[in-house]
Formats: sequence, C-alpha cells, structure tokens
Amino acid sequence: MAFHARHLLGIEQLSPLEITTILDLADRYVDLNRRTVKQSDTLAGMTQINMFFENSTRTQSSFEIAGKRLGADVMNMNMATSSVKKGETLIDTAMTLNAMHPDLLVVRHGASGAVNLLASKVNCAVLNAGDGRHEHPTQALLDALTIRRAKGRIDRLTIAICGDVAHSRVARSNLILLGKMGNNLRLIGPPTLMPAGFAELGATVIEDMREGLRGADVVMMLRLQKERMDGGFVPSMREYYHRYGLDAEKLAFAKPDAIVMHPGPMNRGVEIDGEIADDINRSVIQDQVEMGVAVRMACMDLLARNLRADRGRKIAESYV
Repeated sequence: MAFHARHLLGIEQLSPLEITTILDLADRYVDLNRRTVKQSDTLAGMTQINMFFENSTRTQSSFEIAGKRLGADVMNMNMATSSVKKGETLIDTAMTLNAMHPDLLVVRHGASGAVNLLASKVNCAVLNAGDGRHEHPTQALLDALTIRRAKGRIDRLTIAICGDVAHSRVARSNLILLGKMGNNLRLIGPPTLMPAGFAELGATVIEDMREGLRGADVVMMLRLQKERMDGGFVPSMREYYHRYGLDAEKLAFAKPDAIVMHPGPMNRGVEIDGEIADDINRSVIQDQVEMGVAVRMACMDLLARNLRADRGRKIAESYV
C-alpha cells in the first residue's frame, strides 16, 4: 500500500495518495467495527502506550478502542501523576519509554512540536493525537472519511470552517488535508479569531457567516477554545452565538444537502444550536466519532507494517 511514513506527526508530510490509502483502509475497518465480532490480530504481540498530557475523552478512548480491536496490548499512562509532574524532562521520559520497547506511542501534548521531539528520541512509531496549536492529524483524517462517505468524494467541494480558527489545531490539519485534495475552502469567524497565516494555506477568509456559508457543501463548526484564550477575543457568548453560532437561519444559506460537522466537545448554544447538532438529516457529528475509531485503526495498522518492515531490514543487515 502507498504509505511509507515511520510516524504520523501531521498531515503536512502526507501525499494525497497516502491520505487516500489511509481512508481506503479505514473504510474496511468501518465494516469490521459494525460486525458482532470486532477483533483483529493485526497488532497482536505489539504494545501501544497512550500518553495524554492534555485531557481528552473522544481521542483517547478512540485510540484505546482502536488498539484493542487490532489486538495490541494497550497501556494508558496517567500523566497527572507521572514523573513529568515531578520535574522529569520530556526527553528523559522518551528515554525511559524507549527502554520498555513499545511499538506504538500515541501522544497528546499542550506544546506545539513536543510530539515531534519525542518521535526523534524513540525507536517506535509515534502518532500525534494533538500538539498545541500545531496539528491534530487523525481528526482531519476522520473528518475527511466522514465527508467522503457522506458526499461520495473528497474533492471539488466547498467547505466552510467556522469559528475559533486561531486556537484550533483541528482547523490547521483540515486546511492542509482538504487543500491537498483540491477543495474550495472558506474560513469564517471574527477577526480576533482569524490568524493571518491560515489564509496562506489557500482558504478564503470571510467575516460574515451568512456570506461564508452561501453554497457550501460542508459546514464544519469549531469549538470556542476558552482554555487557550488569554484575552477578550469575543464580547460575550451571547453575541458570539448571535453572529457565528450555527442555527437554522444561517444554515439555510448553505446547499440544501450540506452536512454539518463538529469535532467535539460541543458548546450547545454557543457554536451550534442543539436542534441542528441533533438533526439526523444534516448532522454527521456522531458519524465523525465512529469514523475516528476506524481511521485510528488504519493509521496504526499502516505504521505497524512499516515498523515491522524496518525491523526486518535491520535484522537482515545485521547478518550481512
């Protein structure tokens, strides 16, 4: 299969063909996950360690389920009581983990670039589960799979990404992936939540939400990340919802068959109206959760294949 990466640190390093390879394999895992017996032995004998320096419900549980369904031995490290909290550096943690000989390391960290640093110090495959404001590659991949299954393709679509773009690694990864696949991308939000650098990724920046949603095939809402804000980015939650919260009136400007997405967790009545979020005819938010397990299974499967091949080459070279 056309996937040669040693780690999954971001979308930037992936080619369109590699993205398609992941999505195609994930489609097969969707079918497996819908069976009564969901187990596979793809990662049998391999060890997966989940290190989440930031709290997570969806991503961590999704990676854990994905690893167990593939037959891996999965360990969740409690970072709240880890040696990092006692003053150990990230590099020392990496060296400690390396001595345990894990095969897959899943990391979420609050600092951009921290996952890349870990990957440079360990001998296993590393998956980025979100680092600072940098990237969240598996979220973009599961979003792409959700779109492709709903729309029948992942190119030539008009996709509106709305809300707190400034603090969103999800937005960045989606912009890179959806741009690589040839889509018309729009960023919608107030100027205070719209960094200039994101426009350089090929998106049109629009301040008025109704104008931005006009004719859109996909409406992707973003969480207002108050925990990453250190100032008054919005006047009030009520004002934000009035101008940028997705409700039926604003959604009417998109195409009649437009789908609504949200990476979660949702702030109902702030980013999105509850009725829109629960509308089974428009919302694919629960589909995103389902696709997340399948995509993470596909990513770990492909990385494990490359890891085994690399180890096999090293063993063969040692006999030369």
